[in-house]
Amino acid sequence: MVRILLRAQLAIVLCTALTSIAWAAPYSFQSVISPGDPAFTQLLGINNSSTIAGYFGDGTVVPNNGFTLVLPNSYTPENFPAAAQTQVIGINNTGSNDGFYVDGAGVTHGFTFNGSFTTMDAPATAFNQLLGINDSLTAVGYSSLDPTGMTLQRSFTESGGTFTYIDGFLPAGTANNQAVGINNAGLVVGFYFDSTGVIHGYLFNGSTASALDFPTAMDTQAFGINNHGEIVGDYIDSMGVMHGFTFQGGVWNTVDDPNGIGTTTINGINDKGQLVGFYVDGHDNTIGFVASPTPEPGTLALLGSGVLAGLGVLRRKLMR
Repeated sequence: MVRILLRAQLAIVLCTALTSIAWAAPYSFQSVISPGDPAFTQLLGINNSSTIAGYFGDGTVVPNNGFTLVLPNSYTPENFPAAAQTQVIGINNTGSNDGFYVDGAGVTHGFTFNGSFTTMDAPATAFNQLLGINDSLTAVGYSSLDPTGMTLQRSFTESGGTFTYIDGFLPAGTANNQAVGINNAGLVVGFYFDSTGVIHGYLFNGSTASALDFPTAMDTQAFGINNHGEIVGDYIDSMGVMHGFTFQGGVWNTVDDPNGIGTTTINGINDKGQLVGFYVDGHDNTIGFVASPTPEPGTLALLGSGVLAGLGVLRRKLMR
């Protein structure tokens, strides 16, 4: 059963005035290269146990193959039965996840996985992808009437088999749009194309959609949100370079994997502040990464003072 929200009920709120650009936040980066395809790995979601959702294979030379991963290298394959391709994208704190698969006839379907697979397609549609899931098993994604999924994209939430379209809360003239991440409070993030083709991130709180635009960027996409309200995604700067970002409390941070060649994308974040995503290296390989917050210099100085002042003080690695 599809419940469609009425368009133009509430105005879009643009978040452009009360924002600021911050520094590059301190993270330690770990590259992840799947043995299934050393040339192509994408990490797309991470939960509070640091279990990661992703896939390997670019879909041409090597088919998309879904997996979950416990670092450093404990991969669990996860492919929809008899599917030609599978991507695992969202993962919650109980280990349930979602994503999409392509069947033998070339049709793209959404799915949820909680010990077994369930196909989740909005009624009367030709193309579906699920892209995020919270602990209440509410999923987000998009559907299309276009069998290729290239046009007519519409954001939705899905809960208990009921699909709720949320594209009506986006600005008039919005074209393709996708809901990509959701937290336990039901806050949804995603992105949309405006009538001129510019891409904007958005945050939807159940009644109002707010635009998320990295200052001075040409395009912005929001992909993930944690339970602290910290949002991640990517943006393209005025020189056409792609960067990852975090956003919280009106403050934007650029976060780029140092091994990337202007191509960092951040797809997921957990409540510890760990990030997952991917970059493209100098050999055109797509490499997954995990970025973990590290202590700032002031914190390190305080830790050093404590060690000098005390006898036998234990050191510990700080992680949010």
